[in-house]
Amino acid sequence: MPTLVSKSISYLKPLISRTPNYLFSTTMSITLKSPVFAGNPIRSKTPKSSDPFSPTSAFQTLKLLLSGQTHFQDPSPPKFKVLPFIKGRPLAGSTGDLVKKWHLGWLSFGDFKDVLEGSEVKLTHDLLVYLGCKSKEEEEDSVVYWAVDVSEGVSLVEKLGSKEFSFVELRTLMVATDWADDSAMSDLAIAGHARALLEWHNTSRFCGSCGEMLVPAEAGRKKQCIKDSCKKRVYPRVDPVVIMLVIDKENDRALLSKQSRFVPRMWSCLAGFLEPGESLEEAVRRETWEETGIEVGEVVYHSSQPWPVGPSSMPCQLMIGFFAYATSLEINVDKSELEDAKWHSREDVKNALTFSEYEKAQKTSAYKVDQMCKGVEKGQNLASDFNVESGELAPMFVPGPYAIAHHLISSWVHQV
Repeated sequence: MPTLVSKSISYLKPLISRTPNYLFSTTMSITLKSPVFAGNPIRSKTPKSSDPFSPTSAFQTLKLLLSGQTHFQDPSPPKFKVLPFIKGRPLAGSTGDLVKKWHLGWLSFGDFKDVLEGSEVKLTHDLLVYLGCKSKEEEEDSVVYWAVDVSEGVSLVEKLGSKEFSFVELRTLMVATDWADDSAMSDLAIAGHARALLEWHNTSRFCGSCGEMLVPAEAGRKKQCIKDSCKKRVYPRVDPVVIMLVIDKENDRALLSKQSRFVPRMWSCLAGFLEPGESLEEAVRRETWEETGIEVGEVVYHSSQPWPVGPSSMPCQLMIGFFAYATSLEINVDKSELEDAKWHSREDVKNALTFSEYEKAQKTSAYKVDQMCKGVEKGQNLASDFNVESGELAPMFVPGPYAIAHHLISSWVHQV
């Protein structure tokens, strides 16, 4: 099978006729219209409270539906679609095209209630979280989208399996996504937003001021303490993470690191969490020094990316990318943080942008999604009979275009 690089001309021709999610330069640099997990099409504008598909109005309609009411006065209520999650995994389906044809498993409100019959989950309005809406100008009917965590409903897996759906890890969907497919990229952003909200609800159960229970409010967009003397309001927050490509200007090199949890041969940028009382630039300098012993002077902002695929204890991080220019060159790796760190020439890093590796990972993950949706037995090696020829393995590669590290590295290599 030819690599993405070798078939770039034929691959690009159909993309030129439409507005793609990314652009290739002649040297195979990728520029996305928005970072992966950003560009959510159903949360860009929140309707006003008087609108029938605003969070408040939609939530009131939802409660009426749950009470059994089906007849409404004009204007008729919007349609509801529900995306179930189990332990952070969204419901997804596959059409069998092993490149980009996975899709989110949206259920109509009626179908969702039918699926829940006989399960361990008792559907109540406080389980559902408002995600956003599309108006009649965007779809045939106004549609309000909800997410719900049904982790207690083990029987749902079997019920939904008959519909060729499965609950799939968001990271698997992330790798399986063709970043040229606008629909798949939108689905990924929606699923990321939903997972972050649901995980926040799961981890934010008690009031930090008085210790009482927190309950959902405003259609799951915030939580509030139940104690009358407290009533503290809690809103979803993100954990800021600085991620930086450290550059040796004089010798035209970049500092890349690897961790034990990385797949073999993969190198990436340094990264770390912000500490109280420091600026982003200070965090970049501190983390670089702590992990590698390299001192940094100038720090230049590049871009940011929501990252909702971290551990459930940190349900959504914001990756904030920088170029950081080194003022010292001797590396002293903190082995408790990194496995290794090395300076790499621009040419070596350019060669590490190996698209055959990304294509192989993408196709393997897409195959995994397809097999899961077809009901492959748990524990079976989903990729055992699916091999993508990628030619000679590159000595190193960097994270794929779904990660901000890729775009920091690619921008430096191609001086974008």
